[in-house]
Amino acid sequence: MSWLLALPFLLPIVTALVAYLTRRREALTRGLSVGNCALLLLVTLMIFIAVVRGGPVAAQMGGWPAPHGISLAADYLSALMLLVTAIVGLAVAIFALADIDRACARLGFHSFFQLLLAGVCGSFVTGDLFNLYVWFEVMLIASFALMVLGGKPLQLDAGIKYVALNLVSTLLMLTAIGLVYGLTGTLNMAQLHLTVAAIDNPAAIDVLGVLLLGAFGIKAALFPLFFWLPASYHAPPVAVTAVFAGLLTKVGVYALIRTFTLIFPAGEGLVHQLLLPAALLTMLTGVLGAAAHYEFRKILAFHIVSQIGFLVLGLALYSPLALAGAIFYMVHNIVAKTNLLLISGTAQRLAGSFELLRIGGLYRAAPLLAAVFFIAAFGLAGFPPLSGFWAKFLLVKASLDQTAYWTAAVALLTGALTLFSMSKIWAEAFWKDHPGGEQSLAPLAGTERLQRLLPSLALALVTLALGLFPQPLIGFSLRAAAALLDPGAYVEAVLAGP
Repeated sequence: MSWLLALPFLLPIVTALVAYLTRRREALTRGLSVGNCALLLLVTLMIFIAVVRGGPVAAQMGGWPAPHGISLAADYLSALMLLVTAIVGLAVAIFALADIDRACARLGFHSFFQLLLAGVCGSFVTGDLFNLYVWFEVMLIASFALMVLGGKPLQLDAGIKYVALNLVSTLLMLTAIGLVYGLTGTLNMAQLHLTVAAIDNPAAIDVLGVLLLGAFGIKAALFPLFFWLPASYHAPPVAVTAVFAGLLTKVGVYALIRTFTLIFPAGEGLVHQLLLPAALLTMLTGVLGAAAHYEFRKILAFHIVSQIGFLVLGLALYSPLALAGAIFYMVHNIVAKTNLLLISGTAQRLAGSFELLRIGGLYRAAPLLAAVFFIAAFGLAGFPPLSGFWAKFLLVKASLDQTAYWTAAVALLTGALTLFSMSKIWAEAFWKDHPGGEQSLAPLAGTERLQRLLPSLALALVTLALGLFPQPLIGFSLRAAAALLDPGAYVEAVLAGP
């Protein structure tokens, strides 16, 4: 089990090193990237099956017993996040074969992409706060390199905005980690669950909670700390933006859920009072920003922000159904949002621009692309019977159960405005004629067509399957939510090691 839990980050790290050393051998590095993503999918599926069959699993690196050594752990939530990460990673790796040019590949795209996957997977299996910080820094280094790869002025400008606020997050997180260790003498999250509960100092707990909320809120693009995201996500290649959109902010949300269920339960205290208004304002500001723009990627970037509000809403409501809704929503959103970014890249390749007013005619020129966009976009908007409908249904139901009628109203309004934005993209990019005529469209052919459309088709089928057959994921999400609210099995798995 030690090796199995370590493989999700060890495999990408080894692949990143080999890919960087062989980056001038393009065919080899491309094969390494796709091959490792396929292997990562197999490994994460094995971990997922182990957790489903036996509950949370843990391992102690080097044989050092917890809480003194480095603990790795996977429960229902982290096992599910690992599996979805592998699915999205494989889809983006295949799409990148067509999207990433030779110059970026030789500068190390495939290596930094694998390093980013290592940071994401490491964040999901780590069992202590310090190593969570380490994996966040791995992600920051890899994502900054991917964002500025190629050195275009737009990328450099976006990269500076991106890294500046994320360094503030790093400072907040390090400060909080130091204070947590000074107060408790440990950073192991399972041990912190026991130690923090025994501390009778509400003011200190509130300070630590707010510091971690700020640190993880920046990573998650939570209101009012989200402005770095729409200012930077339109600059790098589409394959980069797609993996950013699918995974990076979700790691921040995962850290919020893990921290404020396991260590500092968010059902009371100052953090609980801040989470709900932050979630609602994130939903509204993000969707209003999307409604105001006419650039494909900028619309989707603002929707990343808006959807984060739904995810944090589940934590803010802090009930089994609300957390289950957040978990279901996270899976749905990772798949749909990654797919929409991939589709935007293919649309730009066909029509020549990301500006909606300059493109069109894609419904007739690329009917398969139009079909997968319809599934992903209207799934994101919560159109029944697609996956987004069930995710929003769970969260709205949880709001109504707590008589939080304004919360339900904001969620429904956000869904309606999301539908407006997606309809705008459909009408402008797909339905209307291209301003330059059909001769302005550059059709896909051969291998490129397969590399661009196969990942989008596969992700669209996942969205469709989650919508038509939601019960397995709903049931799993309810189990995961129950385990988060009662983490005894997780704590026992980590602390009962050798």
